[in-house]
Parts: sequence; C-alpha cells; structure tokens
Amino acid sequence: MEKIIEILAVAIGAYLIGSIPTGYIIVKAFKNEDIRKIGSGSTGATNVKRVMGKKWFFITLLLDAFKGALPVILAAIFAKSFTAIGLLPVIAAVAVILGHSKSIFLNFTGGKSVASGVGTILALNWQVGLIIAAIWGVITYFSKYVSLGSIIALAISPFLMYFLDGRLAYVAYCLLGAIYIIYLHRENIGRLLRGEENKVR
Repeated sequence: MEKIIEILAVAIGAYLIGSIPTGYIIVKAFKNEDIRKIGSGSTGATNVKRVMGKKWFFITLLLDAFKGALPVILAAIFAKSFTAIGLLPVIAAVAVILGHSKSIFLNFTGGKSVASGVGTILALNWQVGLIIAAIWGVITYFSKYVSLGSIIALAISPFLMYFLDGRLAYVAYCLLGAIYIIYLHRENIGRLLRGEENKVR
C-alpha cells in the first residue's frame, strides 16, 4: 500500500508541475493574449517566439526544460523504493510530458513536450540530455525547422540512452516518449513533407 501511495504521489505531483503552462502564462502576462489562438495553437517555445520574439523563446525553452527536470530529480532523491531500476523517476518523467501536452489548467491542451521531454532526459542522464539538446540545436540551426530538429533528436534518444546508460526503464521511457512526442508533431511532419512547414527566422 505504501508503494502504491508513493507511485501515485510522484505521478500526480509530476503531472501538476508539467501542467504549469509556461508559454501561456508568459504571453498572457505580457501581451494579454491567449497563445492557443495564435499560430500553431501550441503553448510551447516556438509559438511563444511568434508573439514575443527570440528572447522569450529561449526563456520559455529553459523554463519548460527545468519544469521537466525538476520532478524527475525530486523523484530520484526522495523516492523510498524503485529507485535502483529507475522506475519512479520514469513515472515522474511520463507524467511531466503528459502534463505539458495535456495541461489540467488549460482544459487538457498544451505544447508538444519537446523542451520538457529533453528536461526529463537531462535529469535521467545528463550526458544523453546534452547530446540530444546539441543534436536538436545543430539540426534546427542548419535546416531552420524546429520541428525537424525535435523529431530527429528525440528519435535518436533511445539509442543514446541504451549505449550511455543502459537501464531498461530509461531506454523504454525514451522510446515511448519519442513515439508520443513525434505523434504530437504529426501535423508538422505533414507540412514538412509538403514543403509547407514554417522556418525559424
């Protein structure tokens, strides 16, 4: 019973933290606009950039990454059981990206969980997280497509986690997380294939 309570507490706490709509709050506070009615309708950093510019893009990106990492770190530090195999940190990670993309504070809408997802991976294994962030940065810089960088970087994450860490729970999370986040990018993939995706200016 104690273990079930522990799992539920981690999952609910991480989901609520993940649900904090960073991009929505920033745009609402400074522009008094609903970001869900602008551009792609996402609350993520890329859509914030359309309204607030490059500086707020990076601020939102960092805040969302921190939001992703924090519950995972707390789960690893304070969890009483399951820590050795990485189960509770992974439960926290899953709950965070679900919270970001389906925020309880925004009627279960949100962003595409890229920055928060990378934040969770950084917390699970900082080397893997930094490599993924670097891959995302390089691909985005040269292609000018944020979505392409996100899709490729996260698709590579399970392989990096396997070779640099090897814990089954972590690898499984990266695989399932990548599938989920790529699924959230399905419209972007369609636009990329048609040559209609917006480029970063």
